[in-house]
Amino acid sequence: MKSPKKIYTCSECGYQSPKWLGKCPKCGQWNTFDEDGEIAETEPKRMGGTAANTVRALPEERQAKLYSTLTMPEYMRVTTGFGELDRVLGGGLVTGSVVLLAGEPGIGKSTLLTQICGCISADGETRTVLYVSGEESRSQLKLRAERLGIGDVPLYVLTECDIAGIISEIDRVKPDIVIVDSIQTVYSSDLPSAAGSVTQVRESAMRLISAAKQNDISIIIVGHVNKEGGIAGPKVLEHMVDCVLYFEGDRQSSYRIIRAQKNRFGSVSEIGVFEMEESGLTEIPNPSEMLLSDRPENSPGNCAVCVMEGTRPLVAEIQALAAPTTFPSPRRTSGGVDYNRLCLILAVLEKRLGLKFSAVDVYLNVVGGLRIDETACDLGAALALISSFRDLVIPADLCCIGEIGLSGEVRAVSNIMPRVSEAVKMGFKKIILPSRNAKKISVPEGVELIPVSSIYGMISAPGVLIKP
Repeated sequence: MKSPKKIYTCSECGYQSPKWLGKCPKCGQWNTFDEDGEIAETEPKRMGGTAANTVRALPEERQAKLYSTLTMPEYMRVTTGFGELDRVLGGGLVTGSVVLLAGEPGIGKSTLLTQICGCISADGETRTVLYVSGEESRSQLKLRAERLGIGDVPLYVLTECDIAGIISEIDRVKPDIVIVDSIQTVYSSDLPSAAGSVTQVRESAMRLISAAKQNDISIIIVGHVNKEGGIAGPKVLEHMVDCVLYFEGDRQSSYRIIRAQKNRFGSVSEIGVFEMEESGLTEIPNPSEMLLSDRPENSPGNCAVCVMEGTRPLVAEIQALAAPTTFPSPRRTSGGVDYNRLCLILAVLEKRLGLKFSAVDVYLNVVGGLRIDETACDLGAALALISSFRDLVIPADLCCIGEIGLSGEVRAVSNIMPRVSEAVKMGFKKIILPSRNAKKISVPEGVELIPVSSIYGMISAPGVLIKP
């Protein structure tokens, strides 16, 4: 046997190289190679030998089956105790599934999981929960549980990093739900690389997934994020699990948003909204009320929009500020709205309405840390920009829905009825919407629909822009 040699592995795709490379030849990413320890170099197998041509029969339960003979299993879902999280998961934790929960440090992942353990363990149905921590001691876990008021619930706690020990405890305790915090601290003693490396994360996750599928256990894995905002470790980790959740929010703010990036048992467009308090995370069943709670009155540059997050309509507030600049190149800053979309709206307003935004700095922000990806907020963003530029006030009871085209036309949007219903429920009396959508809408008495076909009709409609 030859002496062992070093191996380098790409953290994005898992490509291995005997030397460090600046750019991965497989995925094309830069600076992704990490030293993965030393491996023993063995003699290559001879393709003509007996071992290479060995054929073995598969067990009957693993043999190929006709598609028509397969039966559809009835997946049982376990509620987590949080309606917001259950909505994102598609109705709850699916038995035998593996969920990857990622988020920045200090965002509240461990707090959320500890509260989930308390809700499930205190439920009337007898379910066993095992909390595996590779980052904290038993006393630290007990201290958090006492702070959250769940110190007396029947919950198994394990502080172990070796995957072999974790699997053995899973076989002994036979829990219904397992939480591993975090996958970057788990390692296998059979591999020479350090914990958190690509090989260790992939091997540990594979063994946990195998245990979940074989024993019908629901497993939640916590994943760290890197400086780019992606999940640390190999990209294949996201492909291996059944559901990938991101826990987002500004640590300076008390609001948190959880959204699904991948979900084999539900939609990926739902979000859950929480608020961090001294006693832990609490659900916000009506996010629209939260987003509009501190809305200023008679202030230029503020406009309400209604967007769809999955099946749920949300009324959010867009703030715009157009200020004179002293620089030859004005600033463009966007928070919560795509930067390229902001530049497109500014170009349309300058070309079609003659507003010289090229002479001012422009700042656009969505209140509450919400990120809007759909184009139905174009009309509201444009009206907020015009309001700030001309120093005119948008009425507090006005809400905008619509997409803007490059010619200045206002295009129809989908799910118009839930949007209008949510706006009416939140107390808005004037609703600007595309003309095509207005033909299919009926509103209660006292609510005025303002159908527009272009941005010209929007700014010329009576009562839309008023002097402060």
